[in-house]
Amino acid sequence: MTGATSGIGAATAALFAERGAHVLVTGRDVDRGGSVVAAIRSRGGKADFLAADLRDAESARRLAREAGELGGGRVDILVNNAGIFPGGPTAQTTPGDVDAVYDLNVKAPFYLVAELAPAMAERGHGAIVNVSTIAAEYGIAGLALYGSSKAALNLLTKAWAAEFGPRGVRVNAVEPGPTRTEGTAGMGEDLDALAAQAPAGRPAEAREIAEAIAYLASDAAGFVQGAILPVDGGRTAV
Repeated sequence: MTGATSGIGAATAALFAERGAHVLVTGRDVDRGGSVVAAIRSRGGKADFLAADLRDAESARRLAREAGELGGGRVDILVNNAGIFPGGPTAQTTPGDVDAVYDLNVKAPFYLVAELAPAMAERGHGAIVNVSTIAAEYGIAGLALYGSSKAALNLLTKAWAAEFGPRGVRVNAVEPGPTRTEGTAGMGEDLDALAAQAPAGRPAEAREIAEAIAYLASDAAGFVQGAILPVDGGRTAV
């Protein structure tokens, strides 16, 4: 599970461990990763940490290899959660900004799927869940770069479902709406204002997004393939 040292990723890692999975927590921050793993183990779960930057192809490929080794030669579930979400006017966006967002939000999932999905297909089963955003569904001023990167991930989700689904690998995505995490703490009242536009009228808690990810990864979603599931309090429905 990428980007699992805080927020939605950490909540998902904890939930998967509660349900019996051996969770491989990945991220850049060793201390935060160690804390997530320690918390899981303190509750009787099984988890290990793998440091990964995911800024280039080799980092992603190395992570896939290490995950396979720690997983006893196999990875059954891949959650592509790592991402960055800078905002700002298009004219002020630098080439470095564009590269950084697409490297982590699009290329890293692409390389990880390329490394791990074929082996899942050979075994005849596996699940991949990509974490997108409702910003991929409609235009939001200041989020052109971030939204477009996740729109690309949505299309990859469908393409991978078509490619690997016939061999038993289910590929789906969740689209969270405004969610209370460490990463959004600095938004203050803006987060509440965004959430107020949805029927639910409030931001999500990270655990609520984790529940949707866990569903898509589970056998309960055995007939769900290529779906983009909004978990946004109804924002994209109105």
